[in-house]
Amino acid sequence: MPALAPTEQYGEIIWLGTVPEGGGLRSVAQDTLTLTYAGAQGEAHSGLTRPSCARVKSQWPQGTEIRNVRQLSVLSQEELDEIAQDCGMSALDPQLLGCSMIVRGISDFTHVPPSSRLQGPSGVTLVIDMENRPCVLPAREIEMDHPTHGKPFKAAATGKRGVTAWVEHEGELRVGDTLRLHVPDQRAWRP
Repeated sequence: MPALAPTEQYGEIIWLGTVPEGGGLRSVAQDTLTLTYAGAQGEAHSGLTRPSCARVKSQWPQGTEIRNVRQLSVLSQEELDEIAQDCGMSALDPQLLGCSMIVRGISDFTHVPPSSRLQGPSGVTLVIDMENRPCVLPAREIEMDHPTHGKPFKAAATGKRGVTAWVEHEGELRVGDTLRLHVPDQRAWRP
């Protein structure tokens, strides 16, 4: 019996980007992303391993080498629009958030179950690790381009910041591709 169930939730890729190595947080828009098991080629977050950060400080001292399950940052256009509105903006440029991908069409995207898969038409598959918590770094980028609009970002993005993901199967993603969501076939945890 399969452990992952395909859903009728599909996300259209409407934006792709990479954060250049050594170039700060801002993404650069791309038409395609070539993904290897290490992530997007030439991307600051690529690699099979990475130094641990504040997200996992309960498990590891900062800087400990760990598996890189944060190769990509994926947000939904619907949630990005809500964040922009709550920041007093008509739109929010994904480049300012260090995004890898913006999808449209998957309900409650930030809260899809961890270990879900997004599978593209070429077979390229991303594993969703966890919710991407908002931090002050995008707020600073927003503030530089749109004074007074960066400060509300962290509160506005809470529960809407998308997910981090890693590459399970290599391939290419293109703007306009459709990804199908597959979720773990298990009951909710009841401690």
